[in-house]
Amino acid sequence: MPTLEFDGKQVDLDEDGYLTNLDDWSEGVASTLAEQDGLNLEDSHWEVIRFLRDYYQQYQIAPMIKILVKEIKKKMGADKGNTKYLYQLFPDGPAKQACRYAGLPKPTGCV
Repeated sequence: MPTLEFDGKQVDLDEDGYLTNLDDWSEGVASTLAEQDGLNLEDSHWEVIRFLRDYYQQYQIAPMIKILVKEIKKKMGADKGNTKYLYQLFPDGPAKQACRYAGLPKPTGCV
């Protein structure tokens, strides 16, 4: 099983790089995962990551991209609730990559 070394401890990941225990998540873990992908998380990234964590807490599911775009559009407006903006932030796939950084399971429908 793959692991992530963070803050002196081993965090277990599944074969796709998602946390196996959602309680292991922290902003530091998210930043470390992003750094491994060559990304530096900025305020715009954190806005989406926090949105996803709130969404998961409410619905107990990680949204697929179509729902993510729709829900972000409702909450943050059309300038942020569109695939172009989200792909600029998360080039490996907004739902897939952002959920990984948010410590959530892989979204339904992601390959």
